[in-house]
Amino acid sequence: MSVCRMSVHRERIRKACKSWRLYTMILPAVLTVFIFHYIPIYGVQIAFKDFRNSLGIWGSPWVGFMYFNKFLSYPMFWAIIRNTITISLYSIATFPCSVIFALMLNELENGAFKRTVQMVTYAPHFVSTVVVASMIILFLNRESGVINNVIALLGGERKDFMGMPGAFSTIYVWSGVWQNLGWGTIIYIAALSSISPEIIEAAKIDGASRMQIVVRINLPSIFPTVITMLILSTGHVLSVGFEKTYLLQNSLNISASRVISTYVYEVGLINTQYSYSSAIGLFNNVVNILFIMIVNTLSRRLTQVGLW
Repeated sequence: MSVCRMSVHRERIRKACKSWRLYTMILPAVLTVFIFHYIPIYGVQIAFKDFRNSLGIWGSPWVGFMYFNKFLSYPMFWAIIRNTITISLYSIATFPCSVIFALMLNELENGAFKRTVQMVTYAPHFVSTVVVASMIILFLNRESGVINNVIALLGGERKDFMGMPGAFSTIYVWSGVWQNLGWGTIIYIAALSSISPEIIEAAKIDGASRMQIVVRINLPSIFPTVITMLILSTGHVLSVGFEKTYLLQNSLNISASRVISTYVYEVGLINTQYSYSSAIGLFNNVVNILFIMIVNTLSRRLTQVGLW
């Protein structure tokens, strides 16, 4: 048995040496992930300590789950969780937009027009979050915003949309759809391009309409990719983006815009409560991992498609 294992190991080493150029190419990516994602795990322990700069991580006293209990007993805990989950689930509900748009793009036969549409829809993804937030604030301005000007022109009443807590999640989510719709279609376009043209031609010969081809051939072909991307998106249920939320936040909508990421910023960087903010961040990550495990398990049982 040991002789067989040794021969297998030798064969693996021989193949690795033969493909050393490929391993050299992925080395920078591996080092980047290791340095910026694995080494920082060492600092997670401050979530269980009363961290003090003068004592360092090792010298700070252990306090166990004190900061986790502090967060769970925080009077605004459920409001923060509610806001975070509301925005996250709202964002996940718009997940089919990229799939539908990719199917629509795939049906375009005019190559020049298709490339133009792709370029126009990809462009917003490369716009800075700060610029996007500024555009949103300008467009929704009560006095001079484009949206309010149109409402007033139609005889409606001007509204301070950025000061309405109930409108915050809608503004956040649909501005994100506009910004990332085109970019989100890339992986689905790639999956659709792998479908054999012969299958589509055979369906046309059999009398299938374009809609039937989309429903019966295109959509089932990219279904595993769609499920995989959906599972990955559920891993961010409690990870609403900090930058955009913070930039759109003001004193009037803070009851709906205060989420976990902005609260971590408040207690961690503004109030310098490093252990407390680390505990909140760790709590956030653990919940996200549980969500992705649950969704992956359900997906494996219902559709036989999953990450593992």
